[in-house]
Amino acid sequence: MGVSSGSRKLKEAARIILVGAPGVGKGTQSERLMRRYPQLASISTGDLLRDNVRDKTLLGLQAESFMKSGSLVPDPLILDLILRELTSRNWLSTSRLNTNIISAISQRTRSTSCAVEPSQDPDSSFILDGFPRTATQADSLSRLLPMNLVLHLVTPAEIILSRMATRWVHASSGRVYNIGFNDPKVVGIDDITGEKLVQREDDTEETWRKRLAKFEETSSGLLNFYKEKQPATVVVVRGNSSDEISPQIFEEVERRFA
Repeated sequence: MGVSSGSRKLKEAARIILVGAPGVGKGTQSERLMRRYPQLASISTGDLLRDNVRDKTLLGLQAESFMKSGSLVPDPLILDLILRELTSRNWLSTSRLNTNIISAISQRTRSTSCAVEPSQDPDSSFILDGFPRTATQADSLSRLLPMNLVLHLVTPAEIILSRMATRWVHASSGRVYNIGFNDPKVVGIDDITGEKLVQREDDTEETWRKRLAKFEETSSGLLNFYKEKQPATVVVVRGNSSDEISPQIFEEVERRFA
């Protein structure tokens, strides 16, 4: 794969998770990582769900039944979506992937027969978006597909709250802009589609304080899992802005994979 000017080439496969509070800029960092390292792809569980529901695949129909009933899509189904997507890209060895994999996950077995072999080709590098969010999910994922870099992005809550007052969203894609922090090229217009940006009615300080508190509650178990089970993979990156955080992430990625 060719590398454009200003980008870097990975020499080892990177499997990355970004952990950070809402508003910390995970989407911005993902986009910057993929621009700098073109071998990186984003694997979004939200996109996989939407695509499978739209295409009426077997997994999509199963997921849709949970969604229509107002239930959360079960973790084994999400894991199946992820594994099948990576297998379709030839980023996983299928020699040990069998039809009992999902039932085995559900039973929380530790049998190695459920393991899969990730490709070591740098072109199979990816950022996993939207999963895992809890220690239980991380445990299930680690038995099947070990991640090799967990980036914990940390920005003070008061700075995140100040950003939300200037937050604009592209409704159909979810792309987020912040005036004075991550500005669109044209005020009020999405960079990609040229469509108008909107401000969400629920972007209030009270709502965001609740979101931040919820993140702290749920993320502590997730981070503790990786710190205990895979301590070498966890890197804390602190900064008040994306421009402060990005160079630290690039340095870590290049040290490990480039």
